[in-house]
Formats: sequence, structure tokens, C-alpha cells
Amino acid sequence: MSKNEIAWDLSEMFQGPDDPRINEILNKLDKQVDEFIRDYKGKLNFPEFSADDLLVLLTKQESFTADFFEFNSFARLSFSANMTIPEIKTLFNKAQEFSAKIGAKLAFLEIETGKYVYENEQVISDPKLENYKHSLEKLKRSYPHRLSEIEEQLIIEKDQYGIIGWQQLQSKWLNTRLFDIEVEGETKKLSYGEANGLLAHPDKDTRRSANKAIYGNLGKDEEIFSSAMHNICSDWVKTSKRRKHDSPMHQSLIANDVDQEIIDNLMKAIDEHSVIYRRYLTLKAKMLNLPKLSCEDLVAPLPDVPNTEYTWERTQELILKAYGNFDEDFYSTAKDMFERNHIDASPRMGKRNGAFCASWYKGKTSYILQTFTGALGNVYTLAHELGHAVHGYMVSREQSIINAKYPMVIAEVASIFGELLLTDLLLNEAKTKEEKKTILSRVLDGAGMATFQVSARVWFEQNMYKTIEGGGFLDGKTISRLWTEARDKIYGDAVEWFEEMNFEWTMKPHYYMPNFRFYNYPYVFAQMFVYTLYQLYKEQGEAFIPKLKLILKSGGSKSPKEFGELMGLDITKPDFWKLGMKQYERFVDELEKLV
Repeated sequence: MSKNEIAWDLSEMFQGPDDPRINEILNKLDKQVDEFIRDYKGKLNFPEFSADDLLVLLTKQESFTADFFEFNSFARLSFSANMTIPEIKTLFNKAQEFSAKIGAKLAFLEIETGKYVYENEQVISDPKLENYKHSLEKLKRSYPHRLSEIEEQLIIEKDQYGIIGWQQLQSKWLNTRLFDIEVEGETKKLSYGEANGLLAHPDKDTRRSANKAIYGNLGKDEEIFSSAMHNICSDWVKTSKRRKHDSPMHQSLIANDVDQEIIDNLMKAIDEHSVIYRRYLTLKAKMLNLPKLSCEDLVAPLPDVPNTEYTWERTQELILKAYGNFDEDFYSTAKDMFERNHIDASPRMGKRNGAFCASWYKGKTSYILQTFTGALGNVYTLAHELGHAVHGYMVSREQSIINAKYPMVIAEVASIFGELLLTDLLLNEAKTKEEKKTILSRVLDGAGMATFQVSARVWFEQNMYKTIEGGGFLDGKTISRLWTEARDKIYGDAVEWFEEMNFEWTMKPHYYMPNFRFYNYPYVFAQMFVYTLYQLYKEQGEAFIPKLKLILKSGGSKSPKEFGELMGLDITKPDFWKLGMKQYERFVDELEKLV
């Protein structure tokens, strides 16, 4: 690691891939798996197995899970930052194989526990199990969709070298390629992370070159990506039917603790209000002195505005101030992440694309990965990921590990709120109209993508499954058509696209994730949920802060519907989502006054 490289320090978890503690923990976990089999397989029978016994089992599972997650997280984080280093690739493969092995051995446990709770639902309300009440309710909901132990084992084993293999292929292809890009007239060979950072470059020709290079290269290998997509989606259709899910989306609804009506109302609101986004895109074209936006202009910076490059030090200062203006716990968490080098931000070959925050439950902390190049968008990304860190810090200190796992629709609450805190600060400190326009455009670009463009991905994914269920085949041409149809439902005629962008679907890792479809709508849910909460914050001031922190501290111990009720809101009603849309529209109104 070079002196100026911003790389995380994972040594608090393990000293490295060859740390002897790794084998010690794996041996301990192997032994505990055997004990679970010996003590519980075929023995969860009422009334011999009581609420007291279930409490003991859940406590043992939590201890096991904490150790397993620690090892698995270390392997995944190490690989995400340096996926070309042989020792790290070996460790990651070891983690994958170990996960598959213990998953197969313990497949019986969730099945038998689910069956016990499903058939003896009175145990859910037993005072001894109060801390696990909502977790047991979710277990009861998911039980009818569990298969036999042998079938669950077979799915785990086949996925290890099936869907997971497709996922790894997509990730490795994207993150080990070099792209030839004309950067202000000079040809450069860049990694994906570096190339992706140019999509918001001030120079239009550079942006166009970056887009065409990335998506043009992806398009050349559409056979690889379409083969992956077809097999993953076809596999999921078969699996969903075997599990008796109502639809390919049903499993994600259970995982996110919501129902179909809530998501249908959300997506209907997006469809009805996409005109607001197109209104912003028309405004942006005007600010860029263009008759209409081209696709390379979607996240372009505004002209005649100083191209501010943010140093790492300035970025820290801004986020700490924004978080500190809101709450001391938000501030201290962000400060701790910086001070302990828990953030990996430098671009490098072999580093995973995108950004994420991973919680480390045993360490009561988190780790963040992103690619930082000094753009305002990078500052927002870090503010977003540090919101995740705040959530992880709070829930790991308040909840046992079972309740520390919260659904994706809630996982994005603190992160999106963190972006809004940064926006408040930047707007308050802006000295000119041009600065305010830049900030508002960045907010509307980001929220527009997270709300509207991501909604296109939801419709796209639904239509892929409809195609397969209708007997169709997902070749590259078909997938590109389904993508552009969903995309155009959002953008209408507000944007011109060049042909390479038809292959945008190839690079989103969400479609290739094993056993979790419809990864996208939770982002839309969270964006609108937080935009509604943000309006409450503006109305209630400091009185709002404990309510938000209660949501973050509660983790998965309550449902999203209950979190809405804490705020006096009903997320099951269509009007709830319209409140979130009003906040996006207010940002558009504010910008329009400046143009």
C-alpha cells in the first residue's frame, strides 16, 4: 500500500489471509455444527421442546452466527478490495466452500425451527421470547416456502458452482478489464472504477468516451452476460415455483417484511410521478445549454461552475460537520470510522466496483468501500455509506444479532438521510446561486437515479421473468429490448440514448446475486420513505431526532409498517408515497427558481 493510499485496516478482525485464528474459528464452527445436529435434529417436538429450549437454541445460534459472519466478512471484504491477489482469492474460495458446507449441514435447523413455530404459534407470544417476537413471526411467514432438508441441501450445493459462479464471472470480468478512454483528448487505459469516475466529468467528449468505452466493451460480450442472466432468471423461476411462491418477487417481499400491495402502490406512484423527473431533466438540459439531454449528460456537472475537487481531508470535514449539526451519535460514528481506517477509498485494479458498507457485529463497527476521485458525487457516496455505518453502530449496540439483521427497505434509511444532512450543510454554506444550482442538481441527479432509474430496473426484472414464464428466451437482444422499454417508461423522450447504452443491464451486479431477486425496489422504497421522514424533520426539528434513532436502534425487531406508525404514517396507503414525491418536487421547484 502506498503512503497516500486510502485503504481500510482489517487487522482488527484478522491479521491477514494466513492468520492462524481463521482455522481456529473454522474448527470451532465445525464442532458447533456437529453439536447442533446432535442436540436438535429431529428433536424440536412440542411439548418436550419448550419456549425455554427455543430460547437456548436461539442464543446458541446467535453466538455461532457472530463468529461465522466475522470470518465470512473478512474474506469478502479482503476479496472486494483486492480480488487479484492469489492468497486472498484462495481465502475467498475457502469461505464460499465453507459457507456451502455448513449451510447444507444446518439446512434442517431453519426448517425444523420454522415448522415448530408454524405449528405452535402460541410460542411467538411467550414472554420469555419477547426479544425474538418479530423474528419468529417472520420465520412463521417464510416456513410454508421451505423445502425438505435434502432439497435445501441440493440447492445450496448446486448454487455454489452455478449461480454463484455466474455472479463471480460478471464481477471479475468487470473489475479486471482496462478501458481505452479519451480523457480531454488524451487516450488512457483505465480500470472500471477509474472509468466510471469519468461519467460525471466536466468535458462532454470525455463523458461520451467513457460511456461508449464501458458499455461498448460490455456489449461485445453480451453472449456471456445474457447467458448468465438467462440461467439465473430461469433457475429462479423454477425455484420459486418449487417453493410455492406467489411470484418471482414473493421471496423478496418476505425478506423485506412487506407485502405486494405496498410495493404495487409504490411503483404506481413512481409511474404517475415520473413526469416530475422529466421536468428536472428538461431543466438540466437548459442549464447545460442543450436542446435535449443525451445519456452522457445525465449526471454531468453544470457549466460555468468551478470544477471543485474535494480532498479527502475536506470531505471528512464536511461530513463530520453535517452529521454533527444533526446529532452527536451520528458525528461520533463517522469520526470513529475515519480514525480507525475503516474506509477503503482509493481506486485500484482488481477492486470491486460500486460502494458498500459492511457491518461487523462482533466489533460493533463497520467497513466502507468506495472509489474516491474527488468529485462531489464521491462526497455524497461517502455521506451515504457513513449513514449505513451509523445504523450498524446503533443496532449492534441495542440488539442481539438476530434482530440486528434488518430488511433492505429499512437498511437505506440512515444512508439516504445522511445525504440530506450533507445537502442541508452545503446549501447553507453556498455563497452563490451557481453553487446552489450545483448542489440541487447533484441531489436531483442522485435521487432521480435512485428513485426513477432504479424503478425502471424493477419493471425490467419483472418483465424478464414474465418472458421466461411465457416460454421466451433471454438472449442479449431480448434483454436489451426489455431494458430499453422499462428505461423509456421513465425517461420518455427527455433523453437521447446511443446504442451502447442498450447494454447497461450487463454491469449491474444486483441481477446476478444468488438467491435474492428484486434487489432494486428497496432503494426506491427507502428513498421515498426517507423523503417523507425528511419533511417531518423540517416540521418537528429536534423532536424528530429520537424517533429516527429509535428506528435505527430497533433493527429488524419491528416491521417497516410499524416504523411508519412510529412516525404517525401508514405506508400501506398510496398517499404515503405521494408525500415522498412532494419532497423531490420541492427540490425541483427550488432549482427552477434559480434557473
